[in-house]
Amino acid sequence: MNCKTIMAILQDNRTQSAPKVQEILTKYGCNIRVRLGLHDVDEKNCSNEGLIILQLCGSDEDIQKLENELNSLERVKAKRIILSFNDEIDELIQSIEP
Repeated sequence: MNCKTIMAILQDNRTQSAPKVQEILTKYGCNIRVRLGLHDVDEKNCSNEGLIILQLCGSDEDIQKLENELNSLERVKAKRIILSFNDEIDELIQSIEP
């Protein structure tokens, strides 16, 4: 299974957007291998901005649907990157072949 996609999700108003974000993430739960949620916290305050980092597995189509659904939410921004040594090696080989 392809698990080379990393997605970062930024929530500007975490307390309002979290339920809908959670609903979408649950819908795609079988595509999520790792989930890490981050927000600033101290003794008196809990930041309303949050960052979620995902490692995703599955088809490009499913991952694109997840990204689109998250980006359809107000004050939520999702971006993904694909990590692969093979792609870099293939590009290098193509660049040196005559």
